[in-house]
Amino acid sequence: MIRKQDRRLRVGVLGCGPIAQFAHLESCVKASNADLYAICDAAPDLLARMGATYEPEKMYSDYDAMLADPQLEAVIVATSDAYHVPMSIKALEAGKHVLCEKPIGVSVEEGGKLAEAVKRSGKVLQVGHMKRFDPALEAARDFVRDEMGEILALKAWYCDSTHRYTNTDAVQPLPITSKLAKKPGGNPKADLRQYFMLAHGSHLVDTARFLCGEIRAVRARLNERFGAYCWFVETEFANGALGHLDLTVAVRMDWHEGFQLYGENGSVIAKTFNPWYFRASEVDIFHEKDATSRKPLGADGHFFRRQLEGLADTVLNGAPLRGATVEDGLASIRAMVAIARSVESGERVELASVTGAV
Repeated sequence: MIRKQDRRLRVGVLGCGPIAQFAHLESCVKASNADLYAICDAAPDLLARMGATYEPEKMYSDYDAMLADPQLEAVIVATSDAYHVPMSIKALEAGKHVLCEKPIGVSVEEGGKLAEAVKRSGKVLQVGHMKRFDPALEAARDFVRDEMGEILALKAWYCDSTHRYTNTDAVQPLPITSKLAKKPGGNPKADLRQYFMLAHGSHLVDTARFLCGEIRAVRARLNERFGAYCWFVETEFANGALGHLDLTVAVRMDWHEGFQLYGENGSVIAKTFNPWYFRASEVDIFHEKDATSRKPLGADGHFFRRQLEGLADTVLNGAPLRGATVEDGLASIRAMVAIARSVESGERVELASVTGAV
């Protein structure tokens, strides 16, 4: 049962395509402290269909017109990657708070430009790294922060599956599409190395940073065979911990995601599921002090709704931002660029030195 608070953040969703349909529109409707105030899309047929389904107060075909609405308080940027930075900056300059889908950009310079815009605006921008709102991963992070002591090492993997669409098509409604949808120039999947890193590697890198803090340097290798891409990334964290990140697209098996984390006072083992199952990770937190394990249930696995509620809590109540900041988003871009440069050179690459695009 949905229980709405008296004061709720008035949110507009930019883009009514699949990610909005699968994640953000429903999140606005279900959030306890936010409402779907407006939707915006350049495709009139798609706008009409989503308006009839979700019944926002306002519907816009023009983004500038939506931003000019004084009642609108925040925007969810649910567009193609190429539009994330310019559309977020527009919203910030119009005095709106922003939840921007990940990745926030494809280059270090783009991320830096957005970070500067956030600072100028004084508004809140949260990056859509929704895995930070997986309640089981939050429990693991709390253990790392409060009880684990020094971190020795992290092994983490994100392996998309050849069977993912068989699985997801069985549990998701078919997305409503439009021939009039606005698309960026070129094919974003023309460079699969870049596409897979941005779409999937951004999650892996952010999860590593969420658990272990800043990444100082990487050394990466890439193997491409039979249409599959496998990155193995040696990772140096600023706190002295070692990391091994495995990004593979796509494994010939079920979705395979999780991590093992070894620390001074215990360890954590996690299995993470395809996000469209809306199921929290299975996490085993081992406490060395009494040789016991704890396995939090994390019954509320709607990460997308929970991340919106987190943003609204920050905007409405001044609560600390629980989600990824623009600096976190920029750090993810730096890590992905460093991985790409290391693959090309075969050398260790420090994140502070990288420039350019993934």
